[in-house]
Amino acid sequence: MKSASRRDFLIAGTLAAGSAEATSSRNMYPEPNRKRVERAKSLRIESGRRVTRSNVGPNVSNGDYERYPNKIATFTKSLPHDKHGEVIPKAFETLAYALRTGAPADFEAISVGGDRKLTNPLAGYAFDSQGGDPQGYTIRPAPAFDSAEIAGEVQELYWMALTRDVPFESYEEDPVIRRASGDLTKSSDFRGPKTKGAVTPRTLYRGGSPGVLDGPYISQFLYRDTYFGSEKITRRFRTVAAGRDYGTNYADWLSLQNGNSPWREDWDPTPRYIRNGRDLGQWVHYDVLFQAYLEALLVLFTIGARHFMGSPYRTSRTQMGFGTLGSAHIASLVCGVSKPALKAAWYQKWLIHMRARPEEFAGRVHNQMSGNRQYPIHRDILTSAALRESFDRNGTYLLPQAFPEGSPTHPAYAAGHATVAGACATVLKAFYEEDFEFRAPKVATPDGRALVNYEGPDRLTVGGELNKLAYNIANGRNMAGIHWRSDSDVSLKLGETIAIDYLRDERAGLQEKFPFSVTRFDGTKIEF
Repeated sequence: MKSASRRDFLIAGTLAAGSAEATSSRNMYPEPNRKRVERAKSLRIESGRRVTRSNVGPNVSNGDYERYPNKIATFTKSLPHDKHGEVIPKAFETLAYALRTGAPADFEAISVGGDRKLTNPLAGYAFDSQGGDPQGYTIRPAPAFDSAEIAGEVQELYWMALTRDVPFESYEEDPVIRRASGDLTKSSDFRGPKTKGAVTPRTLYRGGSPGVLDGPYISQFLYRDTYFGSEKITRRFRTVAAGRDYGTNYADWLSLQNGNSPWREDWDPTPRYIRNGRDLGQWVHYDVLFQAYLEALLVLFTIGARHFMGSPYRTSRTQMGFGTLGSAHIASLVCGVSKPALKAAWYQKWLIHMRARPEEFAGRVHNQMSGNRQYPIHRDILTSAALRESFDRNGTYLLPQAFPEGSPTHPAYAAGHATVAGACATVLKAFYEEDFEFRAPKVATPDGRALVNYEGPDRLTVGGELNKLAYNIANGRNMAGIHWRSDSDVSLKLGETIAIDYLRDERAGLQEKFPFSVTRFDGTKIEF
């Protein structure tokens, strides 16, 4: 081994001295650390100012809670009910009192009717540390119990139940789909998309945002196999057997309203791609709420989608994003934005609107049509073909439920899935070039066992398919019979607004300087 020279010792000594001096200097002059602390403090103060500026309340309900003392238009599931499915007043007052006080102990004193627990009312009181205050957002009042709008919405839900097993790719030629389209066209206030004033098999059960009416019903993001790290995700999934609905027997319906545990599901032994409304409803039965959008991000990686035009890393010669403006950052935001979205939705659900679920409304329809009670229900639904066909198939006027338990044990409006969908889809649209084209789009075969090429004329883009994905997830809950169209439409836009505030706060803490731009669900473009 060669011995060290005197010159080597001198160099080593000089380097050591320099290192010690640098360390000493950092310890003696902590000025940069103080500046950092002050900067962090100022960022949080400015975030608080944005919260104040974005608080646009007050929220206003549709008045049904006060209008009907027997609470026929109010969410009461899991409380005890009488033989007509109307809540026992003293039991309802225990819930109303807890909601007024917000005290955890008062929620423990609620009178419940079965073994199913209410879902997280206290989340409506929660704060969040990023983006706007969850209680600072407003949505329009839900359609009133006696309105033509709610009649049109429940009319659509009866048709969704009647057509759950019709493959999406068979809509154009299916006779029940054609009857559904014609019946909804006659509705005086149905607000789904139309062509020349008519609901068609092409527009049926869709939304009106850019791209949602283009191409196959199901978004490409729900069909593409992709990779979660080294694990391949194949998009066939465990669905349920065709033709099995729940809650169509009155005794079963009443048991569900009282909060009793449901029956077990009948599983399909064959994994399938989503091919019809039953499959779509089942996909959103057990998903993690941000799951579809995290998987969409993985698809974006796979297809080589380009980052948004404003990203400084699109043109950087020496750098790429990762912890900021890169894959790890975007994935964390897709998960993270779901938290304030859920808090905002739960505030609207429990503390403002308390909207009854469709299964509860349909119980009122059944009791009226059976001559047991009289309610102010709009004639559009009472005279509809949807109601007649549902009765002919099931023997009651109850709304067939796709889930054994029927709806969840929390109010309908706003919708949690749809609010998260709006928020997460907005995050992805902000980070990726919306006009990037999907090559070789696919559709599921009628049996859902395979995918085949889509041969239609429409050009499918990342932005359009993200909009469609958000609508698929929101409408999947409708197809199961547990949400209303207005729940979905309003909540998607609520989530979008939450995401924009969330991203503003996120960008404020980054060293990179850039703008975001997003095409909103209403088709307008915003830069922020």
